[in-house]
Amino acid sequence: MDYLRIFVELVFGYIALFIAVKCLGKTQMSQITPFDFISSLVLGDLLSSAVFDAKSGVPKILFAIAIWSVLIYITEIATQKSQPLRNFFEGKPSMIINKGKIDWKEMKKNRLDIDQLRQLLRAKDIFSVQDVEYAIYETNGALNVVKKSEADYPTCKDLKIKGKEKTIPLTIISDGKILADNLKQAGLNEEWLHKELKANGVKQPKEIFYAEWQPGKPLYVQKYS
Repeated sequence: MDYLRIFVELVFGYIALFIAVKCLGKTQMSQITPFDFISSLVLGDLLSSAVFDAKSGVPKILFAIAIWSVLIYITEIATQKSQPLRNFFEGKPSMIINKGKIDWKEMKKNRLDIDQLRQLLRAKDIFSVQDVEYAIYETNGALNVVKKSEADYPTCKDLKIKGKEKTIPLTIISDGKILADNLKQAGLNEEWLHKELKANGVKQPKEIFYAEWQPGKPLYVQKYS
C-alpha cells in the first residue's frame, strides 16, 4: 500500500511542480539567480519531504507547492516593479575589470579570487587579463567580457599569414605572494623579478595584487591601489 501511495504522490507532485515551473517562467539553468536556485531547492524539498511522510497525502503536497509557488510569483512581480527589491533579491552585476584594471575591491565583495577570474576568462578564450578592457560579473555567476581593441583582431587565416607560436601567460604574483613554481617554470628568478618590480615603481611583492609574465612581453603588474 505504501508503494501505491508513494507512486500516486510522486505523479501528482511531478505534475504540480511542472505546472509551477511553467507558470513561474522559463528561466534557464545558466541564467538563474541565487534566489531562483534557493526557490527550486525548496520546491524539491517540499515534494520529497511530503512523499516520504506517511501522514501527508496528495492534498497536502499540492497545497504546499501551491503556497510556495504563489510566494515566488509575488516576489517575481515585486522585483519586476521595484528596482530596490530586484537588487535585494537578485543582486547587481559587478564591474570586475574596468578600463583594463582589475577592481580587487569588487572581487573581494563578490568572494572572487584571481584564479577563479582567470578560469572564467579562459572559458571566454582569453588567457591574459591584459587583453580585457571590461569584465562584468553577472548575478548568475557568468562573466561577460569586452576585449581591448588591439586584442580583437582578424585571424592569421583571414590575413593569409603564418601565425606566431602561442604561449600561455604565467601568474608570477598573486595576492602579494610570489608563485615560485611559476617563476621557475618561466626560467626566471627572484633577482630578475625584483629588478622588474623596481622598474615598475614597486618596492615589495606584497604591494602587487596580480602580476603575469609571457614570453616576448614585459612583466604585467597591477598594484592594490
